[in-house]
Amino acid sequence: MTNAIDEQVEVRHGYFNPWGTQVESREEAFTSPEAVTTTVRMTLHNGGVTFEIEAQISPSSYPFRLTGGQIKSGICGAPWNITGGYLGDDMRLDATRAGDGNCANTISIVGEFVHPAAYRGTYGFDGTSSSFPHATLYHG
Repeated sequence: MTNAIDEQVEVRHGYFNPWGTQVESREEAFTSPEAVTTTVRMTLHNGGVTFEIEAQISPSSYPFRLTGGQIKSGICGAPWNITGGYLGDDMRLDATRAGDGNCANTISIVGEFVHPAAYRGTYGFDGTSSSFPHATLYHG
């Protein structure tokens, strides 16, 4: 009778890229010629104001780089197009006004991660990011 512990088993590691193709190394598995993005949803709260945010992120690096999306509602001049930023231990979101109105042209939102799945910080307009406090909940 053979004991399974006595048997030698050869373990081989395989690495696969996001399309399921086997590659030579771990680094190659995480490096792709095409940017991989996913959509995350967040809600920014500031007293009576609520911004609905739908952002595109690149999950292949950390902090997650914001690659697009919109602040869809809750702010004068909505929608606002997300032009950059990141989500990680801290957050930064930069956007430009795409809608009509007498509103600022840009917004910057900054914050630090707090549990559960939220960011607490400030936001401001046209070059500042420290005018108004907020709590932004992450919905995934």
